[in-house]
Formats: sequence, C-alpha cells, structure tokens
Amino acid sequence: MDFKDQVVIVTGAGRGIGEEIAVQFAKEGAKVVVASLHGQECDSTVKKIASAKGKAIAVPCDVSSARDVKSLFEKTLREFGRVDVLVNNAGIFPFVPFKDMVEEQWDRVIGVNLKSVFLCSKEAASVMVKQGRGGKIVNISSIASIVGYPMLTHYCASKGGINGFTRALALELAPSKIRVNAVLPGGVKTPGVGELDEKTLKGIESSVPLARMGEPIDIANAVLFLASDKSDYITGQTLVVDGGSTAKD
Repeated sequence: MDFKDQVVIVTGAGRGIGEEIAVQFAKEGAKVVVASLHGQECDSTVKKIASAKGKAIAVPCDVSSARDVKSLFEKTLREFGRVDVLVNNAGIFPFVPFKDMVEEQWDRVIGVNLKSVFLCSKEAASVMVKQGRGGKIVNISSIASIVGYPMLTHYCASKGGINGFTRALALELAPSKIRVNAVLPGGVKTPGVGELDEKTLKGIESSVPLARMGEPIDIANAVLFLASDKSDYITGQTLVVDGGSTAKD
C-alpha cells in the first residue's frame, strides 16, 4: 500500500493504537500529522517516525474542542498543503459504574470519543471536497458498539454513535468520492488496557477464539487497507478486528 506524498492526520496518535497507525502510514511514505492532547506523547511518536526516516509533525490538540480541531487542520494545510486521509482514533474508556456516573464523566467520554469524530470529519470533508480528489476517513470504533460491557455505558454509547455516524456520512460524501468506514477493535494490548488487573487481562485472552489479544499493528493494518486505493469500492462499512470474539455471539 503506497501512500507516498499523501497527507494523513491521526488523532490520539501519542501512544497505543494511534501511535502504531501513524508509524505504519509513515513507513508507507505518508506525511503524517500526529495529533494528541499530550504534547510530549506527540513528540515521542514524531521522533519514532523520524528515526525511521519518515516525515511527521506534532500538533497537540483537544479533539473535543472545535477551536483546537480547526487549528489542527489549519496547521496541517500550512505545513503540507493538503489532506488525503483522516483517522479518528482518539478515545478514552474510564470504568465507572452507571449508578455512580455523573454528567461531567458522560460528557467527557462523549466529547472525546464521538464529538471529536464529528468535528474532525467536518473539517476533513470540507478540505477534501475543495481538493476534488476524494479522500478517506477511517473511524476507530470498538466491538463495544455491538456488545455491551458493564461500567462502560458511556463508552459503549459513544462507539455505537460512531457506527451510525460512519454509515450516514458515507452516503453524504459518496458523490465527492470520499469513503468513510470504521474499524471495530476487540481487546488490544495498549497502555490503557495494560492498566487492567492480570485476572481481567487473562479473562479477555481466554475469551478470544484466536487465543490472544490484539496488537496495535493488527488494527493499523486494517486502517491502512481502508485508507488505501485497494478499498476504493468500500464505504459505509464497519470492519471488526477482534480475533473472532464477536463471531461467538
């Protein structure tokens, strides 16, 4: 998959899945915009890309803020002059029992996980339509959008919203040759998941038919496929990457 000279924006790219997605795009020749709330994490990903002779810039950004998102795209255009691919990866999943959940916790998860997809996609679509070359938007959802998990009602709701948004936006942007799809990861070994206790992690692994948790590269491979010209006839779809976990349900 050749992304030479293409410009790719990846949100939540400071670590975990987002970092791996950014690195893999750079390895395939893309110019990558690394966006994350935490500047140090952005810089770390950019250094990793630079050490492999890739090209990237770091843009600290709160993706739930319309002002920050607008600035993200302005900086991208100033630096690279175009946007070809947007990967909406930013997401958080704080475990909170529903009975204890407060409005601020709900709003924060919906803001980071779902509102950000709206804000970033709106900016990307505007740029891509003006460019007249089409484009790719890939949203990172989750199998939590189709399977419920206790203490993650806000997270499940946000990811379910991404699925519906993906399908609807794909229809609206199809005339402009902008494809919109989503990847639904199952359990993946990331810094966030690594904070779970050992018993929970072993329980997740034992429930996967392929007998292992996913790695960030597993998700990155799916994202690069959906962003490439090999998927040009695919839009409005949700691709599950979970080692077979949901095939049992």
